[in-house]
Formats: sequence, structure tokens, C-alpha cells
Amino acid sequence: MRATKVVQKILGNYEGETPGVKANLCRMLMNGKLGGTGKMIILPVDQGFEHGPARSFAPNPDGYDPHYHYQLAIDAGLNAYAAPLGSLEAGADTYAGQIPTILKLNSANSLMSGTAGKNQAITASVDDALRIGASAIGFTVYPGSDCALDMFEEIVEMRKEAAAKGVATVIWSYPRGEAITKDGETAIDVAAYAAHIAALLGAHIIKIKLSTDHLMLPEARKVYEDQKIDIATQAERVRHCVQSSFNGRRIIVFSGGAAKGADAVFDDARAIRDGGGNGSIIGRNSFQRSREDALEMLGKLVDIYRGKA
Repeated sequence: MRATKVVQKILGNYEGETPGVKANLCRMLMNGKLGGTGKMIILPVDQGFEHGPARSFAPNPDGYDPHYHYQLAIDAGLNAYAAPLGSLEAGADTYAGQIPTILKLNSANSLMSGTAGKNQAITASVDDALRIGASAIGFTVYPGSDCALDMFEEIVEMRKEAAAKGVATVIWSYPRGEAITKDGETAIDVAAYAAHIAALLGAHIIKIKLSTDHLMLPEARKVYEDQKIDIATQAERVRHCVQSSFNGRRIIVFSGGAAKGADAVFDDARAIRDGGGNGSIIGRNSFQRSREDALEMLGKLVDIYRGKA
């Protein structure tokens, strides 16, 4: 596998990393139909843990089988497939070497009380990632939660271990918790802050949500207004989050969110592309559709990121 100049330039931004980490980043960036373009589409399937099996897979019962998701990611020509330990173990041998994988190391669930605090349990290890041949570990942090500082400390230690063993790190940076209003979870000032936090924690790939033009933090609002930071369109908000990710020196992908119509998914992808983002990490909007519809939709997303649609 020979890295394109685009991918070589991206890898050059990771100046402090080991050859093993860069090799795994290269493996993901060069895989699939977007291989070599610097753009990525990743299939994440951690929703069964987060929301339960029926809410996640009943719309498309094939999704109860972990092999289905491996095969969907492969047939759609995606860059990588991300899931918790059990799901990846269930197909690790059958699909060894066929699709780069990201082992999600922590998870929450919908059975906890509302007073438990916004946190996630560590459910796998870096050694698990090595054992099943994963290219990266994935880890969620909740900026704004009273548990956030503990989560930051956890991922710093796990990222250090992963880097020493040649495994890349993907950080899901999702603002929520006691300090964040519901509208604030997707406010542009908070989203950009979350992206920057992930970069500072050492993420090689940053995952955040697409944002609205809402500004939650009063002190931030003053700066956005005084400096006339353009947040009017989704593409400009993506551009600002890319800027907040070390001015584009870190790969940043945006989640697909709750199930929505295909046209809305395509509009999101165009905004990500036009704003300079690296791509989409899209779960429910792919695996909750029929296989035929999912492949058609993912194929068009590839065309969008290639500038053909």
C-alpha cells in the first residue's frame, strides 16, 4: 500500500507519533472507496450498548448480527468499522484484515438513573485492541460533565499506552452533563471547544457532532460577536471546528446523529466537505436502513466527498 501525497501530508501533521500509530492512520486513510483522498467514512455500531438492541436494530433486524456490520462496511468501501469489544470479537477472525477496526473502549447505557452523572464505563483494553488486530481505540469524553476530569485522565493514560504499542486513538468528544444545556450540546462555541479538548488530549481522529448557530457560553458569545466569527451556515461551523482542531492538523469527522432522511444526510456531508472536514462517522443512518438502501446512500456519500455530487 503506497500512501498518496494527500495522506502523506496528513500523516506529517502527527510529528510526535510512533511509526506504528502513523501506519495505522495510513491504513484507515488508504482503505476503501475514499482511500487516498484524505476523506473518511466510518461505520460506528455502539448504539446497542447506548440505547439497547431493539431501539438500535429492530428497524433492520439484520443488524442484530455483528457480521452484518463488518460486511456492510466492507461492501460499502468504508475506511473503518468501530464497535465495542463483543461485537468486534464476534467477527474478528472471519473478517481479519478485510476492514480496519476501531475498538470502542468505554460505553454508557440507558438503564442508569438520571442522577448517576454523565460518565462511561471502561469495557475493553488496549491489549484487546492488539489481540483482535484493531487499528485504533475509541473513547468517549463528556466535556461539561462533573465526571469529565476523570474521563480526561482515563483517556490520557490509555492513549499513552496505545501509542506505545502502535495503536491510534479516536476520541468521541460529546458535550453533555451538569454544565451543559440541551441546546448547548450542539452549540457552535461548545462544539468547537469539544473538538479542541480532544486535540489537546492527543486524539489522532476527533469525532464531534455537527453544530447549530446557538452560542451557549456568555463569555464566548462576546468573542464570536466582537471578532465577527462566521457561524451562519453549517459549512462555516464545520470550518470553525476544523480550525479549532489545531487549524486542520488533526483529522476530524462528524457524527450522523439520529435517523433522518437521506437528503438531510447528503446535505450534512456536503457541509462537512465544503467546510474542510475529513468526513462522516455514520451509524444509525446507515445500519437502520435496509442493506440495499444503506449501500446506495453510502455510495452517494462517497461521491459527495469526491466532489461528484
